[in-house]
Amino acid sequence: MVLSELAARLNCAEYKNWVKAGHCLLLLRDCLQGFVGREVLAFHRGLLAASRGLDPRATCLTVSRCIPRARQFQPQCQVCSEWKREILKHHTNRNGDIHWGNCRPGLWPVDAWEVAKAFMPRGLADKTGPEECDAVALLSLINSCDHFVVDRKKVTEVIKCRNEIMHSSEMKVSSVWLRDFQRKIQNFLNEFRSIPEIVAVYSTMEQLLTSDWAVHIPEEDERDGCEYEAGVHLSMSQVNEIEMELLKEKLQEMYLQAKEQEVLPEEISNQLAVVKEFLRKNKDLRTGLTEDMQKLDSLHLQHQKLESKEPEAQTPEGKA
Repeated sequence: MVLSELAARLNCAEYKNWVKAGHCLLLLRDCLQGFVGREVLAFHRGLLAASRGLDPRATCLTVSRCIPRARQFQPQCQVCSEWKREILKHHTNRNGDIHWGNCRPGLWPVDAWEVAKAFMPRGLADKTGPEECDAVALLSLINSCDHFVVDRKKVTEVIKCRNEIMHSSEMKVSSVWLRDFQRKIQNFLNEFRSIPEIVAVYSTMEQLLTSDWAVHIPEEDERDGCEYEAGVHLSMSQVNEIEMELLKEKLQEMYLQAKEQEVLPEEISNQLAVVKEFLRKNKDLRTGLTEDMQKLDSLHLQHQKLESKEPEAQTPEGKA
């Protein structure tokens, strides 16, 4: 039954393209993690060495008051003020949105990753290293921190593709879109020709994007799963794991959009309805996403209740 559900999903070319593109982003995430981790440590060491105002032994004396809120941070001590000033000097978007709420400023002198999170998207306060981040978090760090010497247009093109994947309401992309995505991924990876683990992943991505995954309902002696044309085998459980990771990331993105009120409640309702219908038809995926769906449903209901109360609060009560 599970295999037949998988076969039915991948029988839709546009959904299969969506999964392929998402799989590429997971591969990209994996190959960037080690590189980004090393560079963040080097960046932090460089900041300490170059600035007289920064000292790893200096500590925030007003930890309870030096607390960022979302995009706002007004340091209450000299140590955090110096670090904020230095971070802004190296931020390529210093006049735009900076998600200070990701950070614990009191740890900036000793924890390189807490500094790195000031260059990343919202919703990463609980992440303690690159191995816990998705591709867009790592790409945003590379794009926003001037320590990384890259063609930023190539980075933003991949970020835009990732957002199109995650914001696709029906989880489908066309073959034309997929070919364009392949070109943009290649352009981005070409920026890192001296990093072996990044160079190595491109041939896998190319094979993945140009192959036609075949899903077979096995006879007794046949194996389950997908095969690339070149013969690289993905088991049914591996494909299912890829789908689950992508859907979890999509639901987390929807949750953050709802939490930050970046989109209208009606749009979240529509997106939720599509995902629920998709999961209703695919029991093999539904079971592993129950907690994520409940979390999103709960937040959405809270917002709906608040929205319904607003008109009442604005309308003066009539006198009897």
